[in-house]
Amino acid sequence: MEKLQEFVSMGGYGAYIWGAYGLCAIVMILLVLTTMRRLRANERTLATLKDLRRGGGSEVKRGEQPAEGQKDAP
Repeated sequence: MEKLQEFVSMGGYGAYIWGAYGLCAIVMILLVLTTMRRLRANERTLATLKDLRRGGGSEVKRGEQPAEGQKDAP
């Protein structure tokens, strides 16, 4: 048990070392979560664009005049 306490205290620097490990773990977890969130958003955007390309949307194509009340496409 004493060896475990020595390991955790790391010669008096345990708080700094374990704090750094904890902070690094939190940052890495946040990176994974934000990456997954962005992936889902990009997949939804891709699905929407594919649907528009197939003609499933009501967007105005380049060179066409928008219908009454419809905004111009970018």
